[in-house]
Amino acid sequence: MKIVKGTAAWLKLRAGPLFKGKTVGFVPTMGALHAGHRSLLKRAKKDNSLSIASIFVNPAQFNDKRDLARYPRTLAGDIEILQKEKTDFLLLPGAGDMYPDGYRYRLSENSDSKVLCGAHRPGHFEGVLTVVLKLLNLVRADKAYFGEKDYQQFHLVREMAEAFFTGTKIIPCPTLREADGLAMSSRNLLLTTEERQLAPALYKALRSSARPEEINRQLSELGFEPEYIEERWGRRFAAAKLGKVRLIDNVKLAFVP
Repeated sequence: MKIVKGTAAWLKLRAGPLFKGKTVGFVPTMGALHAGHRSLLKRAKKDNSLSIASIFVNPAQFNDKRDLARYPRTLAGDIEILQKEKTDFLLLPGAGDMYPDGYRYRLSENSDSKVLCGAHRPGHFEGVLTVVLKLLNLVRADKAYFGEKDYQQFHLVREMAEAFFTGTKIIPCPTLREADGLAMSSRNLLLTTEERQLAPALYKALRSSARPEEINRQLSELGFEPEYIEERWGRRFAAAKLGKVRLIDNVKLAFVP
């Protein structure tokens, strides 16, 4: 695996003969890789001639600086995982590479980004869409892979990629779960032992026959701080804090009794 630091070196490499006549699969990440990421990496490797991953903890999508500071950073372990998955290239840009303009130019969306997580995290999806568009422009992949755990993000990125004629097809990949049902997430590393034991209750509640108002009450009684339980796009969505950790999940309404 070749590790490329910075956008200038990457653009020079991308324009070279290594990519001529090759299909490219891309998995953008913020690091702290887990089995869910590995499933995306495997898919990118299987579907394409070359597979590329990026690791960039994007400050623009954190509306809480404390959350940014707490976000797990495990670069050495991430590189080991990428090597095991036989990823061909790792792009490692810095904030100065991604935002040479100081984040003066940014991408906004005025509808679907304002609900669910967007209603509770001002500026979050503006940061997500801006950085993903920049990464798609840099990598020029045929396909990019996103997990359905962050379904709202996938939904917005897919529509953005089409609206801006990126030429990259956005591929959804199923949510991977722990044996007890908890959706795999980098943030799970921040849960205490007690919180980790309680966390699967979020998924269990989403799959129950209870209405959103009742699920909200049940989660509150268990010790969660629910932000929302909503249904749209044929899915049921939830976000709730457990201690200092914000958990999100969703299920297809077809799976709800």
